[in-house]
Amino acid sequence: MTGPKYVSWWLPLLLYGFLHLVAGAGLEDDGQFLYNGFAGANLTLYGTARIMPNGLLKLTNGTVQQKGHAFYPAPVQLRRVSPPNGTERAVRSFSSSFVFGILTADTQDLGGHGIVLVVAPKANLSAGLPSNYMGLFNSTGSVGSASNHLFAVELDTIQNLDFRDINDNHVGININDLASRSGEAGYYDDRTGQFHDVTLISGNAMQVWVDYDGDATRIDVTLAPLGTKKPARPLLSATHDLSTGIAGESYVGFSSSTGTLSTQHYVLGWSFGIDMARLPKMPKRRSGGPRSSKTTMVIALPMSSVLLLLFIVSCFALVRKRYGFVELREDWEVEFGPHRIPYKDLCRATEWFKNKNLLGVGGFGRVYKGVLPKSHFEVAVKRVSHESRQGMKEFIAEVASIGRLRHRNIVQLLGYCRLKNELLLVYDYMPNGSLDKYLYDHDNKPVLSWAQRFLIIKGVASSLHYLHEEWEQVVVHRDIKASNVLLDSEMNARLGDFGLAKLHNHGAELQTTIIAGTLGYLAPEITRTCKASPLTDVFSFGAFLLFEVTTGRKPLERDAEGGGMRMLVDLISAHLVRETPMDVVDPRLQCVYDDHEVNLVLKLGLLCSQPLPELRPSMRQVLQYLDGQSPLPELMASQTSLSMSSMAEGQVTVGQLSSFSSGR
Repeated sequence: MTGPKYVSWWLPLLLYGFLHLVAGAGLEDDGQFLYNGFAGANLTLYGTARIMPNGLLKLTNGTVQQKGHAFYPAPVQLRRVSPPNGTERAVRSFSSSFVFGILTADTQDLGGHGIVLVVAPKANLSAGLPSNYMGLFNSTGSVGSASNHLFAVELDTIQNLDFRDINDNHVGININDLASRSGEAGYYDDRTGQFHDVTLISGNAMQVWVDYDGDATRIDVTLAPLGTKKPARPLLSATHDLSTGIAGESYVGFSSSTGTLSTQHYVLGWSFGIDMARLPKMPKRRSGGPRSSKTTMVIALPMSSVLLLLFIVSCFALVRKRYGFVELREDWEVEFGPHRIPYKDLCRATEWFKNKNLLGVGGFGRVYKGVLPKSHFEVAVKRVSHESRQGMKEFIAEVASIGRLRHRNIVQLLGYCRLKNELLLVYDYMPNGSLDKYLYDHDNKPVLSWAQRFLIIKGVASSLHYLHEEWEQVVVHRDIKASNVLLDSEMNARLGDFGLAKLHNHGAELQTTIIAGTLGYLAPEITRTCKASPLTDVFSFGAFLLFEVTTGRKPLERDAEGGGMRMLVDLISAHLVRETPMDVVDPRLQCVYDDHEVNLVLKLGLLCSQPLPELRPSMRQVLQYLDGQSPLPELMASQTSLSMSSMAEGQVTVGQLSSFSSGR
């Protein structure tokens, strides 16, 4: 879900305090709430709806023909009540805002229906059907009945002609019906008035505002990407007196459903409360008295404050310039603007890069955990030192390109910030860290089961297939290894660390003889040609399969007898020839694994590690082998060995390789 991005950092605090203020201001009920994430939230959940460990509200899990409901657990009194007899009057003004995101399979251009904010007389909508009924109604004829007492705002990603949908990407207002008053998803620019369309299934976080004016009986719905200030002009406006339909006590929540397409629907945050216009007004200051005697003080203090503020700002600007904290911008960077994140936001996010937020140190910089101040989105910020100005334009262009990658097994690059001698890259934060910690830090991490490892293998293979063949350009990663595979909250593999090795080949440092990568994962032909290709990634993937994931060992180990380095591929080849491959499997698995899958992975690893690139499979073929769609070709005994002599053919020694392989 990138997103994300942002509203002002103080807005949630202000809204939180505001909701507590109005709760004590004599309202008929306390149905005001704010969720900045849903960790620990007491919501009423039905169907596939779940609260994830990281606080996401996941309404659907990608399973087809399913529905999910999530409701605030207590009913909300939306009608004003007249004392003393308790007569219900008109529905009062209310406002709700939420942030959502919709993910689809990478091969899909359509979503599996959408998300609905719903106000209903009951929270249990289990009788509703998925698919085009969106979990709200069923086929018994209840659609359109005034007895439903239902108000909803739909974010619909399928065009249903039965309900007169305008397209497969619209926002609609629904009153007791699925036929909505709708408009194309998008927002109006406050400055130019221009309409900008958005794609609901883009995977990006978006914010929706729903406002009902009880006096004017007007419903306004506004949509914008997360981080965009609420547009002054709403996307939809409709005049309808909700008092004719909404029950006195109602439940508010979300409904979502899938049809024949795999889709996941998320809600990141949610608020509900009264309209600010309904708050009582502050009394006016009385004239005369002490105020007149302090006129000079009232005038002088603001002037002094302004002068002091100007002095502080000037000093701060000089300090920032002195220590290289000034952001650099050039005309050619305008086209990449959406990917820039202000330096001050990254400083606030990481608490000025405190050591307590340090996640790790790599060959090209330090990585810090942060929380963006405006969106409260968790990120990983990598500080990359770079002295040369040459090649910077090409690198920024690459950042902009990689920032457009969208795949479930790739860490999302959210943006960058450029200083005089430093670059900062901002990624999605992966709460479970890198895979190598689970394979080698035996004392600190739990053992990954074989099922988890096999799923990780398929995830990395899928990401490489996307990079090599499915994206608009060919992307060669150049450094496939466990430390560059990160694990999300559900232990899914996410390939990360793009472009950094290439970054250091730009500009004054660019030399055709420089080889980027890590010793033990480098294809032999790189030492001869210095050229990376998709097949060199396949070689690295083979090493990743053979050693790290399956055996829990590094590709190169120090020989206990001679003290030199030896490659383990010969050892694995020998065990396959002797038909004893299980002897090399990670002993921490304690023989709990699928023999067929282990055999497949070891043989596939050897196939990918062939010295001659033309003998290696493509990542498309690798996926077919892993999914059982194609049989793995048999390897000749002579083909199952990649010894140090294969590298020697490139006239590069282990010592020379070590000089340019940082192993970051």
